[in-house]
Amino acid sequence: MMLFPCLKNTFLLLVLVISSCGKTKKTTIKTEESLNIKALKAIDTPLVIAANKTAAYLPLLKGKNIAIVANQTSVIFNTSGYTHIVDSLATLNISIAKVFAPEHGFRGVIDAGEHVKDGLDKKTGLPLVSLYGKNRKPSKEQLKDIDLVLFDIQDVGVRFYTYIATLQLVMEACAEQNIPVLVLDRPNPNAHYVDGPTMESEHTSFLGMTQIPLVYGMTIGEYAQMINEEGWLTDGVKTNLTVVPMDHYNHEYFYSLPIRPSPNLPNDLSIKLYPSLGLFEGTDVNAGRGTEFQFQRYGAPFLDQSHYSFSYTPIANFGAKYPKHKGEVCFGSDLTTIDTSDLKMVDLQWIIDAYTHTKDKSVFFLTSGFTKHAGTKKLQKQIEAGMNAAEIRETWQTDIAKFKKIRGKYLMYN
Repeated sequence: MMLFPCLKNTFLLLVLVISSCGKTKKTTIKTEESLNIKALKAIDTPLVIAANKTAAYLPLLKGKNIAIVANQTSVIFNTSGYTHIVDSLATLNISIAKVFAPEHGFRGVIDAGEHVKDGLDKKTGLPLVSLYGKNRKPSKEQLKDIDLVLFDIQDVGVRFYTYIATLQLVMEACAEQNIPVLVLDRPNPNAHYVDGPTMESEHTSFLGMTQIPLVYGMTIGEYAQMINEEGWLTDGVKTNLTVVPMDHYNHEYFYSLPIRPSPNLPNDLSIKLYPSLGLFEGTDVNAGRGTEFQFQRYGAPFLDQSHYSFSYTPIANFGAKYPKHKGEVCFGSDLTTIDTSDLKMVDLQWIIDAYTHTKDKSVFFLTSGFTKHAGTKKLQKQIEAGMNAAEIRETWQTDIAKFKKIRGKYLMYN
């Protein structure tokens, strides 16, 4: 693996921690839902994402036939907004042979769990090869005549968010065909902590391919280094990996994503609550899909109406054609006003509360799905046994401590 030294760059991004009078305060430059980035302005030490450091990686692309693993978040920022990296590289005469598309597709509009189809990108005419369907790992034929694969996707730092599984399978495929992989690093909005149950080997799936905690506190570039160097790729193969780091990044920085990374993560709050409310995906409780407040509320028709004063009705919408309990009144909790500024844990209070206030508890867990999301059968058993959140979290600590020792070897930023 090779790391490029930090280079000066005038492109700006979103958030810095600035020291003032001996105290640390957070300064956030917000962007509009329209993705207009006019709010950007000069700051002394701007965060520079790796995609913006073109001088660092263009020499590796010149004269080569490349494939790109990308989606709607794969952009280069500038003072007037941003340009998709595919469009930018095309103007620089970089030969792009094809685009590999992860879950939700190249443009990021396909429902969670819905197969992504091969085809042509309407805007660029480039061939699109799906990595979310029957084929999740590039085949030898799909990598034929490819000299290098560039990976540039925004992650959110949660194990069951499938972009890291796509990264792992791409790295394996390229290692097998002796094709270099170039990862452009981006911030992880949940990089400031490590928490949750650790994946057990017998439960690995596309929702978790390695034995890491639910929240692993690493950027996607750091994670790529770890799975490569720890021998976690199948059969211990090792990728010829290059990671281009960011400039002026810190794990404690708050980073507000300017582009939603998937249809059902629309804002900062949903991304912060996703590690906790994402566990509802393995139950029959709706976690806001089919509303405009995905992963900011939860509910189900079978939750106790006398306990919950809040209700909503999921309908088909962007990113959720078939949400759980579509057209049914769901009773539950609205979390849109809670303060998550200091959230540094997987909070089990909501799933425990929902289970407690389910009369017929046999309908609550979708056992196979919950185990895949939790990474273990223990969590379901602990909730069913009536353990509280603090007691359950205590059982995670030994595995978390072991993981942190491994993680520490691959952290690239303070």
